[in-house]
Amino acid sequence: MALRERLIRETNQPGANIAADEAANSQRSFQEMKSRLHRALINRMDLTKLGAMAPEQANVEVSRLAEGVLAAEAMPLSAMERERLVSEVRHELFGLGPLEPLLADPTISDILVNSHRRIYIERRGKLEATDVAFKDDDHLMRVIERIVSSVGRRIDESSPMVDARLSDGSRVNAIIPPLSIDGPVLSIRRFGTEPLRMNTLIENRALTREIAEMLEMCVKARLNILISGGTGAGKTTLLNALSAYIPEDERIVTIEDSAELQLQQPHVVRLETRPPNIEGRGEVTQRDLVRNALRMRPDRIVIGEVRGGEAIDMLQAMNTGHDGSLTTIHANTPRDALSRLETMIQMTGMRLSERAMRQQIASALDVVLQVARLSDGTRRATSISEITGMEGDTITMQEIFQYERTGIDATGKVTGRFRATGIRPRFAEKLKAYGLHLPRTLLEEM
Repeated sequence: MALRERLIRETNQPGANIAADEAANSQRSFQEMKSRLHRALINRMDLTKLGAMAPEQANVEVSRLAEGVLAAEAMPLSAMERERLVSEVRHELFGLGPLEPLLADPTISDILVNSHRRIYIERRGKLEATDVAFKDDDHLMRVIERIVSSVGRRIDESSPMVDARLSDGSRVNAIIPPLSIDGPVLSIRRFGTEPLRMNTLIENRALTREIAEMLEMCVKARLNILISGGTGAGKTTLLNALSAYIPEDERIVTIEDSAELQLQQPHVVRLETRPPNIEGRGEVTQRDLVRNALRMRPDRIVIGEVRGGEAIDMLQAMNTGHDGSLTTIHANTPRDALSRLETMIQMTGMRLSERAMRQQIASALDVVLQVARLSDGTRRATSISEITGMEGDTITMQEIFQYERTGIDATGKVTGRFRATGIRPRFAEKLKAYGLHLPRTLLEEM
């Protein structure tokens, strides 16, 4: 303590700076020991034999070898530091290095690596900084390459952007220099091994039980549902929850850019797009997969997200007997969602008039379900609207439920309530044809 005080006086620095320097030096020392241990293990291990072992057996073998190396080199570490060091080396060998503890935390929904030194997470809808760090850009790059190669893709200067997924279904995006100025950037959108069920969404007040019961009827009666919302609003989570209502005796084909849906039915065919190879060939788009899916005798087509020319093929499928389909779209309001569909149709180069495009949309879709992430990080179904047809050149809609915000409480939480508008939807007759009846009390204006 006397030495510390003298240093502060002599250098005329605040104590906080000395503490920060000591912490940085300690971290560098730890990283250097981890690198030495890592290199020593690589030299001593038979990686081929290790790869053939069961994960538990491989972990035991690595721990045994690591303890031997630590004992031989007499590294000055406490028991807790030794355990941490061995654990992190195991993560380097078999996992995603410093990210492994974050991936093991079920409360984390997003991991955002802005650089090898700055890593943020999203927990309960709010961003927060972490003290996790990579050693340098090369260290981060090795982890990105490990993720990308595991799904048969590559990332380098000629192909500096990539979408991939982890074994648990989590979605990964990576972008590297020269496109990323400050070094490699990695974004991981987490998906739990068990998808959220509707009951969990009700408990989290994303919607009410009455709304969930109406949506269940809509899925069982084969209405075409479009889930609209911004980034991180919970569109895919809600799509997963709704898909659980699809009967198990139906054949479902899912189409995604990066596979993340977790349907529980036994008769599911999962399709995923493919980027072009190094020669720029071999690309398979969502539009190609939608067209192919129509030849696979599907009862339902579930598209993870429409974002391009596949919109017209999806609408035509819905209009030609493949009703009961589900998909999501990026949009801030139900009306914006329909406008974006028009834009996507125009992206195909098809020469359709505005009225023809809108007729396609109005006849294909039945329900637009709007979701949003509120200012306090919570997700809500903010609107449920029915598409009722056309009036002149305009698609007509009527809102059945809405989330009415009333303010913010003392803790910063958004307050509000789910409210029925009092309008009886026209699809109630279609529900009745399937033996499903909407309770009158469900739709009474509140």
